[in-house]
Amino acid sequence: MATIEIQQPNILNAEFWVRPQNLIEQELACYRSDHPVCFVPEPQMPAGSPIPQGPGSWVLTKHEDILHASRNPEIFSSAQGITILDSPPEFNEFFSSMIAMDDPRHARLRRIVSQGFTPRMLNRLEDSVQEVASEIIDNVQEKGEIDFIVDIAAALPLKIVCDLMGIPASYYQEVFDCSNVILGAGDSEYVPPGGDILTAILEAGITLQSIMNEVAESKVGKGGDDLTSKLVNAELEDDKLSTGDLASFFILLVVAGNETTRNAIGWGLKYLTDNPEQRKIWESDFDTVAPTAVEEIVRLASPVTYMRRTATKDTLVRGKQIQEGDKVCMFYLAANRDEDVFEDSQKFDVLRNPNPHVGFGGPGAHFCLGAHLARREITVIFRELFSRLPDIKASGEPEALAASFIHGVKHLPATFTPKRK
Repeated sequence: MATIEIQQPNILNAEFWVRPQNLIEQELACYRSDHPVCFVPEPQMPAGSPIPQGPGSWVLTKHEDILHASRNPEIFSSAQGITILDSPPEFNEFFSSMIAMDDPRHARLRRIVSQGFTPRMLNRLEDSVQEVASEIIDNVQEKGEIDFIVDIAAALPLKIVCDLMGIPASYYQEVFDCSNVILGAGDSEYVPPGGDILTAILEAGITLQSIMNEVAESKVGKGGDDLTSKLVNAELEDDKLSTGDLASFFILLVVAGNETTRNAIGWGLKYLTDNPEQRKIWESDFDTVAPTAVEEIVRLASPVTYMRRTATKDTLVRGKQIQEGDKVCMFYLAANRDEDVFEDSQKFDVLRNPNPHVGFGGPGAHFCLGAHLARREITVIFRELFSRLPDIKASGEPEALAASFIHGVKHLPATFTPKRK
């Protein structure tokens, strides 16, 4: 067993991520420079928790090391879980679907669900993204003061994920609430202090499963352009998903496709507010600058803070002996500020190029399947904001989610000059 190297501040603790941003950045820099590969204790489990207290985890914070782990899934496995908690395998797969699997199971599921991300499907969704973004601005333009996360950043990806899967609008609020619980169960806003976190997560997952099962059943034998229709009506048995796999994939989409994009959009407004000169550069030539601006938002926002892997055999990283069975957490957010890779790494630079960030995960089998769609959503919503609410800005500090896995923003006040419809 490795020796604990760092007790505090512990990057795996949710409390680490709700402090002032400048303090977080300073301590991430210390990790990279002084402890780029280190063994840290796991968060303390509440009394009576059915999940045992873990032995600790290796933490990787350098860009190069995260690329190495991502490119070698035969050494750094996803199948034992993608978060620090030692949940039962069935629990992991229920909530994480294919991202908590290794090949060949991962490859089969990814091949099947990739039907939702073909150029044809993405073109259809891009039209929907534009329409939804316009509707969102229609709904807020008279207000002048809003919660940017709830009113704009969360509304777009939620609607797009539900459109992709053919989920009716009547379920939107329920889907939104469940996703908050699954990723924010350690936050008192979503699960009250003293509440049973595991039960809350399971209940949210079961609710999403029920929604997906009901929708899937309604689409059997009927035509439709949504992904659920394609999956339940596939002609070849090998192109179908079981009921359980379909529900788990929906949960993954709700979490990965909804929460992460909304956080990138939320942090994006904050970065643009704090860096007005960068905003002017983007506004002056939106379409030309958009590709690099969006990548820079994703780099700094790093919506998924880390992913865990488990060593399948003894291996060395920067001379540190990682033993078979050890947990290894790849901190994307820290790597995306690596001074050896990104010049002036703390600066928000909408023209940064090249920008080899790992905001969509590292290279390899688990690179984000929805990266193109996420880029499109971010681009479209900021085009709408710049053209229709040109003076919108964050009017306060973001209220961070108390979580180490997701770089989340729960609320962000924003103001703009109201317009009549």
